[in-house]
Amino acid sequence: MDNKTAQLINQQINKEFYSAYLYLDFSNYLYDEGLSGFGNWFRIQAQEEQAHAMLFLQYLQNNGIKPQLDAVEKPAVAVKSVKAVLDETLKHEKYVTSLIDTIYEAAHKAKDYRSMQFLDWFIKEQGEEEMNACDLIKRYELFGGDPKSLYMLDSELGKRTYSAPSLKL
Repeated sequence: MDNKTAQLINQQINKEFYSAYLYLDFSNYLYDEGLSGFGNWFRIQAQEEQAHAMLFLQYLQNNGIKPQLDAVEKPAVAVKSVKAVLDETLKHEKYVTSLIDTIYEAAHKAKDYRSMQFLDWFIKEQGEEEMNACDLIKRYELFGGDPKSLYMLDSELGKRTYSAPSLKL
């Protein structure tokens, strides 16, 4: 594996764990606001981000590279509304997409086709993550102003369950 690609993948492990921390922080905020369904949605999202970190870690290990783990920063985003949480989520997912694209670019430059194939799943996943964030924003804008509609949306989000990613390494 190309050294630059391996280094970027190793950094991505930490970025994915940070994403999990960020979404746990958002979950805590939403639970405090009485929106347990939204809180559940973000708790599940945190689990997904942890799983992504583990996939990157396993990929390095499968290629004979020992991952180097760094400290995970405390989330620096201070939100003051549900809408702000949703907007920050979309912003963060776009940032993660840019990170994945950078890794893919390095793998492509190095003709590291195996890593490119591995990253294809994450590229698709990021498209879904951005779409989900946009969908949450739209739904909140439509229903968030009406208490009954917000209650129904919150109840729906509370039904989300975790399922591990199906990427084969």
